Amino acid sequence: MEAVALIALGMGTAWASGINLYAAVFMLGVLGSTGHAALPPELAVLTDPLVITAAGFMYCVEFFADKVPGVDTGWDAIHSFIRIPAGAVLAAGAMAEVGPAAELAGLLIGGSLAATSHVTKAGGRVLINTSPEPVSNWTASLTEDLAVIAGLWTALNHPVVFLALLAVFIILAVWLLPRIWRGVKFVGCRIARLFGGCREPEPPREPEATLADLPSLKPPEDADPGDGTPHRP
Repeated sequence: MEAVALIALGMGTAWASGINLYAAVFMLGVLGSTGHAALPPELAVLTDPLVITAAGFMYCVEFFADKVPGVDTGWDAIHSFIRIPAGAVLAAGAMAEVGPAAELAGLLIGGSLAATSHVTKAGGRVLINTSPEPVSNWTASLTEDLAVIAGLWTALNHPVVFLALLAVFIILAVWLLPRIWRGVKFVGCRIARLFGGCREPEPPREPEATLADLPSLKPPEDADPGDGTPHRP
């Protein structure tokens, strides 16, 4: 495979793993085993029937867990320790054919990219869960699944187009993540306030006046005594 195609495949698997790891592994395994995609030797293990079965089963579990408000956030929290390392390993495996240096670079960049897509998805889900209706969760989950499938297909068939779209995603994530973080902190503070934590800061109180602060009733020494005579010390 060409270097550009390997880079697109490595970054595509890392990006997709941060959103839905099991869908990414299942899709690559099926496409590789049926001959619809040429995978590098280090990723050939994904075509093993055992790997495809395990990924397909976990994808079915995630398909339903990802559409229940609250459960999806817990699922994302647990998978912070799974999606990011897996995305780094898959990206390194895709880049290993280029050389050891490219493999290490794929591990580093792939892990960062998987973390970016994962945090963007998980943070967005926290904000979506503030809506009482479940339709927004279903819509977001289905959109994410379709994005993973479309993104990997583009990375395999049109690597240059995928890398351009990935650059747009990174720019958008840089702009979006601080806003998502502020929203998550606000939601977390509201939840903590229900249990007596994260209290709003009280407004500063005006200092109480003391006798020392009151104006003195004694006339100043150079004041006019009132009888027309000049003041004498």
